[in-house]
Amino acid sequence: MYRIDKSTNDITQLQKRRFSELGFKERENLQEWIAKNPEVLGEELLIIQKEFDGFNDTKERLDLLALDSDGGLVIIENKLDDTGRDVVWQSLKYTSYCSTLTTSQIISIFQKHLDDTGVKDDAKSLILEFLDREEEDLLLNTKEQDQRIILVANNYRKEVTSTILWLLDHQVRIQAFKAEPYSFGEDLFLQIEQIIPLPETKEFMIDAIVKQKEDKSKSVKVLKTNAFLIDFWSNFKHNLKNNNVSLIENVSPRASFSIGTWKGQGKFCYCIGRDTIRVELYFGNDVKKEKFEFMYNHKDEIESKFKGQIIWQKLENKKASRIKHEMPVSDFKNKRLSANFKDKENWDIWMDWYRNSMQEFYDVMYPIWSKY
Repeated sequence: MYRIDKSTNDITQLQKRRFSELGFKERENLQEWIAKNPEVLGEELLIIQKEFDGFNDTKERLDLLALDSDGGLVIIENKLDDTGRDVVWQSLKYTSYCSTLTTSQIISIFQKHLDDTGVKDDAKSLILEFLDREEEDLLLNTKEQDQRIILVANNYRKEVTSTILWLLDHQVRIQAFKAEPYSFGEDLFLQIEQIIPLPETKEFMIDAIVKQKEDKSKSVKVLKTNAFLIDFWSNFKHNLKNNNVSLIENVSPRASFSIGTWKGQGKFCYCIGRDTIRVELYFGNDVKKEKFEFMYNHKDEIESKFKGQIIWQKLENKKASRIKHEMPVSDFKNKRLSANFKDKENWDIWMDWYRNSMQEFYDVMYPIWSKY
């Protein structure tokens, strides 16, 4: 990794370091960094517990427990400078323990985490907001969603990487991230990148897994919803490509109610809401609301340049915040559109609205956001 010096038009190599020599620890540092900034793992995750030990007849505890945007459980194991030999076995045990957790148990686990950390909020409400679901549609950790494993370490032993690749080949959902500290003088830097599977192969792996899972007996409702979502976002990506729009060209279609790309610490998203559709700039980790306030300071400039209505959601007492533009509900009535994304007759209109609205939204927002 290199540091760019614009004044001299030159680069200087950063010094690769080890966490231990810098005095960093696994739980106090690496685990906390990820807990506070889960987006470093390349997706939106909701951390619902740290040091989870709610397993019957065992004193074992996993590092971080999270929900992904599909409502599936993610088991995150962190190792500092070396994985050791048993990290995969350890994570598989934890995953098997978590496989039986019900929706109500997961909500209780998250509520305990909120209470223990002094956050006065309701776990179910936060989960519904994170997933953008109605309460009656809240179903977590189902067979269709399955559990996932994420490993984070500085160094992976050959026996560990060999096992991870074998598990991937047998459709176990596991990812490995490499965390490397660097220094330049007194400044310290952290790079976290996915090494298994390589990001460019992920879409093909997801397609294969989806196809094989469709052959199994599943919940008809969840299966149809997931299939519609993947089909919709796949068609939308073709729509963007045909119109020379590259914003999400490296993002894989998946069974989610939103799709987007990170620009720094903000994510530009296309979202399917409960009553309408929207484009937004989403800040997943904005506890102090600094990102939101930075943009809000340019409110007059933004609203003077953007033709539609901008909705500013600071989301007090919540970790996230967002700035969004929605298709007016009246448009659904005037254009005789259904608000149900499964109605394929509306897809062309939805996609054109998404493409045109995000283009204008991004052109106004990004020049300002890029200065943050």
